[in-house]
Amino acid sequence: MAEITASLVKELREKTGAGMMDCKKALAETAGDLEGAVDWLRKKGLAAAAKKSGRVAAEGLVAVATEGTSGAAVEVNAETDFVARNETFQGFAASVAKLAVTGEADVEALKTVAFPGTGRNVGEELTHLIATIGENMNLRRVAKLSVSSGVVVSYIHSAIAPGLGKIGVLVALESTGDAAKLTELGKSIAMHVAAARPDALDIADVDVSALEREKSVLADQARASGKPEAIIEKMVEGRLRKYYEEVCLLEQIYVIDGETKVRAVVEKAAKELGAPVKLTGFVRYALGEGIEKAQSDFAAEVAAAAGGNA
Repeated sequence: MAEITASLVKELREKTGAGMMDCKKALAETAGDLEGAVDWLRKKGLAAAAKKSGRVAAEGLVAVATEGTSGAAVEVNAETDFVARNETFQGFAASVAKLAVTGEADVEALKTVAFPGTGRNVGEELTHLIATIGENMNLRRVAKLSVSSGVVVSYIHSAIAPGLGKIGVLVALESTGDAAKLTELGKSIAMHVAAARPDALDIADVDVSALEREKSVLADQARASGKPEAIIEKMVEGRLRKYYEEVCLLEQIYVIDGETKVRAVVEKAAKELGAPVKLTGFVRYALGEGIEKAQSDFAAEVAAAAGGNA
């Protein structure tokens, strides 16, 4: 019997998209014959993932989970919204979010974690799902928040199941104050984050390149007014304050009351709780954001097909 080397297993995985343990078994069953192993996997329905790997997966679910003073958010993509309503897919997304709470905030590391009750890891279970359900899928991203004391609160906007939906938010509040009241505050701030879509926590956290680009645009707009440079500088400073109010969570106007800055809301809560409260971080995942979806003109496709058959 031929030796089943790691490189041979790797080659079979790349060729078929099947899980590592399945590839090992296939090679063992076929005495190390690579093509024979491909056929063995195909017969078992485990090589289907490879054929689907090129298809755009921009639907799916965002899942959130919390445990103790930690929380995690993951995005698992599929090709169609129909799959998001599949209970098996939902169970996978929810389980991965729970695993992420105690794991690393890294997709590749998360894929190596054992998936409960299957004998497979997360990555292999995903490949198994692809073969079973018949759509390309992708564990796209993961984020984690933790505090030493306080709460990490999760929120799903328009949840289709507990902890599952298309927009997921985590909010971390560091405090020794009452956990129930902190959770209530965190839930309200999480709802704000879902609606207001901040890019950064505070002014110091704004992306440098984005800030420089904004300054350049504002300066050019101000110069168009024909004002002196000294006045232009002050105009830019004023407009930057508006920019920060748009992109920084702590500088935004709280959507719950429409008049108070989020920073002031947190400060007021600290006074009421009798303990310092610090908003240390947030995560907002919206399903499919940043993924380029193929745009098709269905009427044109039908016309082209009809023309081709004429």
